[in-house]
Amino acid sequence: MDNFTYQRAGSLDEALALMAEPGVAAIAGGSNLLDLMKGGIARPCKLIDVSRLPWSAIEELPDGGLRLGAGVRNSDAADHPEVRVRYPLLSRALLAGATQQLRNMATVGGNLLQRTRCHYFYDDGFRHCNKREPGSGCDALNGFNRQHAILGTSEHCIATHPSDMAVALAALRARVVLRSQRGERVLPLSEFHRLPGDTPERDSEIAPDELITAVDLPHSTAGTHSCYLKLRDRASYAFALVSVAVALEVDDDGRVERAGLALGGVAHKPWRVEAAEQALVGRVPDRDAAAEAVNLLLAGARGHGDNDFKIELARRATLRAIARAAHSPAH
Repeated sequence: MDNFTYQRAGSLDEALALMAEPGVAAIAGGSNLLDLMKGGIARPCKLIDVSRLPWSAIEELPDGGLRLGAGVRNSDAADHPEVRVRYPLLSRALLAGATQQLRNMATVGGNLLQRTRCHYFYDDGFRHCNKREPGSGCDALNGFNRQHAILGTSEHCIATHPSDMAVALAALRARVVLRSQRGERVLPLSEFHRLPGDTPERDSEIAPDELITAVDLPHSTAGTHSCYLKLRDRASYAFALVSVAVALEVDDDGRVERAGLALGGVAHKPWRVEAAEQALVGRVPDRDAAAEAVNLLLAGARGHGDNDFKIELARRATLRAIARAAHSPAH
């Protein structure tokens, strides 16, 4: 680990002023950043501790939604009564991620800023990684790539985003609130994370001088018709091979009025396709409707050898998750 300085921010304004300096990084729980620093992947010259800022509240929004402060711990968000009742999809996704000890440290903002997962990226013994060193190549393309992406890939990177929470937030159409000294801006969660393209070193649209201050959940009536399904190699403390988040707003006749559908473990970001969601709208979410949605969701999926199985796994998992969301209370 390289030498660095540490400073605790006493206010948001102070934190934003410090973030405008070159070579700095914000730290709250540090559950991902410290791993990256220990491995020599991240090398900030200064850490700005934002864990004491007053952004650990969960508050009502005027539209009937909820605002999660960026400093809310994952465990607190999962256990909050309003989240559990109104957004059980999010609660279940949070509880599916990591261990209780990590959830007690990790924050909402930090969860979204996790770097994509790839053992070639995290181990600098592998020389070719475009995320670590742009232009060096991608060892995962022709290496062991069982955990890697099948959607939205490029010749430069096939890493996957690890967050369970972000997949649920994508299905719920959450918005990310960002602040810098230049002001505030709001991005849909679906636009916050990036596909690798020609710049795989950039995982998200956050600027170096910005902080996530909150995540907004819009009003939703999908609470009783939602499902988070996570398929992994072992029952706990493992990243998803494939995860599925489904949120259905259903009328009295059982027809879908609005659908949210997102996949995890398959792309550089939570994977949403609006056409797939629209395929469910106005229909009873039966097997035929679900199959049409899944075909649109997985259009263009491509394996890279060891992860070819993910395509069929994602198909079956999504069909199962839609059926569970449609016919029973939240899972």
